[in-house]
Amino acid sequence: MIGAGPEREGPAREGAGTDRGGAIDGRRTQRSPSCRAGAAFRNLRAGHHLHSEDDLGICSFALIQSREAWWDTAMAAQMTDAHRRFLQVLMSKGITEGSEARKLHHHCCETDKVYYAHDKLDDFISTINRHLQPLFMQVRKGMSEEDGRAHYAVVNLAETEITKMASDYTEIELELFRKTMDLIILSENGFASSTDILNLADKLKTKKMKKKEAEQVLKVFVEDKWLSEKNGEYTLHTRCIIEMEQYILSNYQDMARKCNICHSLAVQSQVCESCGIGMHLPCVRKYFKAQTEPRCPKCNEFWSCDIPGMSRMTSQSP
Repeated sequence: MIGAGPEREGPAREGAGTDRGGAIDGRRTQRSPSCRAGAAFRNLRAGHHLHSEDDLGICSFALIQSREAWWDTAMAAQMTDAHRRFLQVLMSKGITEGSEARKLHHHCCETDKVYYAHDKLDDFISTINRHLQPLFMQVRKGMSEEDGRAHYAVVNLAETEITKMASDYTEIELELFRKTMDLIILSENGFASSTDILNLADKLKTKKMKKKEAEQVLKVFVEDKWLSEKNGEYTLHTRCIIEMEQYILSNYQDMARKCNICHSLAVQSQVCESCGIGMHLPCVRKYFKAQTEPRCPKCNEFWSCDIPGMSRMTSQSP
């Protein structure tokens, strides 16, 4: 009937067409565990006995779930001075290598007298990230494409990193950075030569830049850990890859690829000549170290690239 209130839940009455198992007019009805737990708790509060061992089990399960939810809430709220100290140092450095992050974790916990466990760094950072979420920021973990070591950096999720860089660099400097990134991403090996970059200096749309000025700007990009330089070759620094991964994947969709092993952005990578998948150099080394012969993990064709740090394991099979 329209306007009628909900039927009150109570013990089944004889002859009312409902048995204690929940059958109405011969049909079985299934209540969710939360509903059954609520009914069982109401019976307990009213001084009634639980109908079955199932109800007792449901009450126990509900109590455990409630306790776990309370514990998760309590843990999420524990943003201590140690967490704040860790975050402050991380932001000031821009990026921190994994072993240094572990030392910093220990130092912060010891200084602020907070519980420390050497294997709980990721949990420690997860607590920080829960509190950073409303600020659209995150401590993100990434990997060095050169040696495979873990690194941590604070990422701003509310804006593209190119936009964030605008507060630190002039418009002409940003244009040089974008064009340098173009060269790196579009290259076969993830590097751009200093010669190629400097040749762009007098072709910038914003304003022509002298090569001497461009050299100084590149030096600043290296110091600020946006680029890495080795023997006159430039590539994206680990910090840049961690912070700009989504930007690069979105803006270089046809060229940017993810590593087939770790599934993160791969700038310096080897590519299968048969199927075109790419792998980070550290991932290549780690994957093929466990294989009897170098074959592509996707198409199983012979891997023709030289494997970093390893001699050719076997010659190509006929």
